[in-house]
Amino acid sequence: MRERLPLWLQARCAVEPRTVAAVGVVLVVAVGLAGQQYWSARPQEVTAPAVLPAGATASAATPAAAGGGAGPERIVVDVGGKVRDPGVRRLPAGSRVEDALAAAGGVRPGTDTTGLNRARVLVDGEQVLVGVTAQPQPGAGAGGTAAGPLSLGSATVEQLDGLPGVGPVLAQHIVDFRTARGGFRSVEDLRQVNGIGERRFADLRKLVRP
Repeated sequence: MRERLPLWLQARCAVEPRTVAAVGVVLVVAVGLAGQQYWSARPQEVTAPAVLPAGATASAATPAAAGGGAGPERIVVDVGGKVRDPGVRRLPAGSRVEDALAAAGGVRPGTDTTGLNRARVLVDGEQVLVGVTAQPQPGAGAGGTAAGPLSLGSATVEQLDGLPGVGPVLAQHIVDFRTARGGFRSVEDLRQVNGIGERRFADLRKLVRP
């Protein structure tokens, strides 16, 4: 068919192998570029960020806030006698007699505080009497007082001497024990005082308090 065509037309239609190869390469490159453009332009899935429920942040912070906001334990003591402002005082746990006196306005000038251990650690519910001797209740024994059982934490040697079976020597032992141990945590501590046996402790346990 080609041989029948005019020479000028045959020359136009003649295609050399190198030309075909070059055209093929161009086509492959063009197809590759078109495919790359299509792939990069296609829609892609986007993962939405997790949405925290309302109040989640506050809930996470709650334990820390609860742990840090817990207030210190407090004790209640009754400060009486020769202080400027006697009455019931609420103090932090671990407070000492000196702290109770300061909360009550301090000791009045000229008050004898002999036998008062200002460094003793206070216990909840106790009474601190300054410069006074508790008056016996009508019909009560030697250890009974208007305030109830005698406080081992604040009683003087003279007050302890008035307890049944306790003389001045044993009373001094009780005060020495109180000073060395920083007070009485419970009436049971009285068993550890030198000179107090089981029988004497049984007589005293209802007449005293820490």
